[in-house]
Amino acid sequence: MTHDIHIIGGGLAGSEAAWQLAEAGFKVRLSEMRGSGEATPAHQSDDLAELVCSNSFRSDDAEANAVGLLHQEMRALGSLILREADKHRVPAGSALAVDREGYAAGVTAALDSHPNVNLVRERVDALPDGPAIVATGPLTATALAQGIGAATGAEALAFFDALAPIVHRDSIDMDIAWFASRWDKGETKDYINCPMTKDEYLAFHTGLVTGETTPFKDWEKDTPYFEGCMPIEVMAERGVDTLRYGPMKPVGLDDPRTGRWPHAVVQLRQDNASGTLWNIVGFQTKLKHAEQVRLFRTIPGLQNAEFARLGGLHRNTFIRSPELLDPTLRLKSRPNLRFAGQITGCEGYIESAGIGLMAGRFAAAELAGRTLSPPPVETALGALLGHITGGAEVETYQPMNVNFGLFPPIPGRTKKADRKRMYTDRGRAALAAWMAA
Repeated sequence: MTHDIHIIGGGLAGSEAAWQLAEAGFKVRLSEMRGSGEATPAHQSDDLAELVCSNSFRSDDAEANAVGLLHQEMRALGSLILREADKHRVPAGSALAVDREGYAAGVTAALDSHPNVNLVRERVDALPDGPAIVATGPLTATALAQGIGAATGAEALAFFDALAPIVHRDSIDMDIAWFASRWDKGETKDYINCPMTKDEYLAFHTGLVTGETTPFKDWEKDTPYFEGCMPIEVMAERGVDTLRYGPMKPVGLDDPRTGRWPHAVVQLRQDNASGTLWNIVGFQTKLKHAEQVRLFRTIPGLQNAEFARLGGLHRNTFIRSPELLDPTLRLKSRPNLRFAGQITGCEGYIESAGIGLMAGRFAAAELAGRTLSPPPVETALGALLGHITGGAEVETYQPMNVNFGLFPPIPGRTKKADRKRMYTDRGRAALAAWMAA
């Protein structure tokens, strides 16, 4: 099949961009190196849009959360990623979590069967001369990364991203652990909670800071961590109580055996539709595998834990997008190329897919001979896009999740709860007007 546009990378951004273009009637060549004999340090399958870390797209609350508003906007714009996420949803309270295998299989089947998509399992080593979207993500193959470096004229930045362990549900001791909502917020009880006394917590903290970690490769040394995905042992090094104010916060969680809050709590979230796999929330780590098994089995309730996956760490790379990209994600030095997803410096599954969606729509408009204006900055998509393409400081540019801090402020003084609703109400109205225009 001849194609109108070439998309390199079948992650969340590339998959969403391909879907938007194909649905608009354009022929797409979608190149994904996994399945061609190539692999990455993080992926475990050949499916498109595989979730390599958590199985959660985070909050689905479109009334008081910027992430939930982004979900709503993408659904309104026909997102494939959200469609399949909704189909394969698993219980997670107000969060949108998915059966990762069913979800990725759904995305793959939708694109592989689309008459306008030619899914090719191949590694691309050079940037195309024709219209293209580069969505190779944080693990771009070496040859192509060198080509991107030559085209951008700027050295890529880098940070680490980490994987949390996954536990088999039937190996969790529910005589010790109990179900509750996240920090006991809401009516649903979607999280398994493992309590710790002060002595147990202090021993666990010591094990984290003294545990043996996997040594960095030469190309990983001196790479900064991203604050939103900090390895648990690195958090532990910041202070003995850091974890108790982070992923191990016990606030609002009454232990049924004592009627009181424990000193600390380890929480697990359902990872697949059948409920057989649960991931340890916030426990991304670079500890060696044997060390993980030994230490995590000291957690009450996980003393007999069987692990479907242990934690890991890999390097992510991204470009200086505020300096290099125009407002429609085109590379200023080579306008035939657009960039999308984590390689632009957005952080998070849904943010990557959202930027992929916009790259696809911008490209479709250009191929049709039209100009598509970016969404208003009052929308979640517009706020995220504006940050990436010029709103952020170039010299201090770091990966960023969507948040209300990227939106234009609400004028006047208002209560925090009211202000969040004002952001989302304003965003919905702005998106509706943009779509109508």
